[in-house]
Amino acid sequence: MPQLIGAIDSGTTSTRFMLFDQTGAIVGFEQQEHKQIFPRSGWVEHDPLEIWQRTQNVIRATLSKCGVHPDQIAAIGITNQRETAVIWDRNTGLPVCNAIVWQDTRTDLICRRLEDAGHAPAFHQKAGLPLATYFAGPKFRWILENVEGAQAAADAGNLLCGTVDTWLIWQLTGAAVHVTDPTNASRTMLMDLESLAWDAELLDILAIPRSMLPEIRPSSEPAFYGMTATDGPFGAAIPICGNLGDQQAATVGQTCFSPGEAKNTYGTGCFMILNTGEETVHSRNGLLTTVCYQMGQSPPVYALEGSIAMAGATVQWLRDELQLINSAAETEEIAQSVADSGGCFLVPAFSGLFAPHWRSDARGVIVGLTRYVTRAHIVRAALESICYQTREVLEAMNADSGVPLRQLKVDGGATVNNLLMQMQADILGATVIRPQIAETTSLGAAYAAGLAVGFWPDLETLRSQWREDKVWRPQIDESIRAHGYAGWQKAVERTLDWVQ
Repeated sequence: MPQLIGAIDSGTTSTRFMLFDQTGAIVGFEQQEHKQIFPRSGWVEHDPLEIWQRTQNVIRATLSKCGVHPDQIAAIGITNQRETAVIWDRNTGLPVCNAIVWQDTRTDLICRRLEDAGHAPAFHQKAGLPLATYFAGPKFRWILENVEGAQAAADAGNLLCGTVDTWLIWQLTGAAVHVTDPTNASRTMLMDLESLAWDAELLDILAIPRSMLPEIRPSSEPAFYGMTATDGPFGAAIPICGNLGDQQAATVGQTCFSPGEAKNTYGTGCFMILNTGEETVHSRNGLLTTVCYQMGQSPPVYALEGSIAMAGATVQWLRDELQLINSAAETEEIAQSVADSGGCFLVPAFSGLFAPHWRSDARGVIVGLTRYVTRAHIVRAALESICYQTREVLEAMNADSGVPLRQLKVDGGATVNNLLMQMQADILGATVIRPQIAETTSLGAAYAAGLAVGFWPDLETLRSQWREDKVWRPQIDESIRAHGYAGWQKAVERTLDWVQ
């Protein structure tokens, strides 16, 4: 009998393949980074073929290292960076250009054009989203307008499009299946949240041919998304039957299955999701209404989400561009060497400000600099920026839901930084809880696949497996908390109206 579930996690900076047993424990994994391409200011790209190659590499390496035969794997789940847009030729399988990453801001003029034409209410009401450069739909439009021959090829029915999950499933199945799930589709600006179908009006506004788009299937699909090709990296036919955008996958991995439960993932960006149940809640405070998951033919579960563009990516910037650190792991010790940030604030609005502001005209700033400020203060300010952005989102979430969150489940790579987590509890004034398995994104994809094939019987079984690892509670006075947040808000104001 198959004893394992596999999960492919194709993130913004790297791809990993993980194997889980029935207790949810990690049996083995491999991970490889892929290149971040910056052709010009505000543009961020990935090479889809490199991502596919990295995916094959980590699958083969994990199976080899763990001595696992494909027959031992019951099913495969996939999770991915969500709004990144890929368009490829259905005949040759080649991308027409690099993938445009969710952080990219080149579609600003397209979004302004749509807003000037009065289309913002339609996207907010039907798709639950603001007009912003973040989402995939305007990226598809940009490619069709700017890549020579793309529009004609699309009109002729020769092009396919999708987010990274769709691209990888198409590759894994030997070009046999072109699908996505509602969590990813809800990030395109093209899907109606109520019907979970591509919306004719929204497609018409963005002039996206329906023939390009994948079929939308449930996040956990007993009928499968298809079987892996026998000549692919698994070397066998294994059902692909779980598919979730990365933040929704982390929500499932954190077993936030009840309305009112929330998690925050600290990855390249930072993403807080609040389960709102089977009813859509349209935000009045700058949050996104999105699909949380759909298990089989059950009704979809919805969520409010606060999306922050720069979290781990800010630390990566300290390392790669400023060269203030050699590794992310150093930040805890360096930041701990000073009592505070020395009065300076770093607002990493490198791709504008996401939730709750949605200001594409913003750009990053470091303010409050004096000769007293050292490298350690700037590193600490970078960590604090993650915490302050999370507080902004939490306050918007409290306002929309009407229920103050007293505790927050956290996950993602940055949660290994204990100082960061204590700072987060202090700045929020709320309890922060880290689970024993911090890589909940891959775990959530595995759960979706495992539920589909009966590897796990139900959601309650998954909930019973969740284990607390560490808890942080606020340790500073409210006056100190309020003073710091007021300084952050002043710093955010300085980022605005930078791009004309």
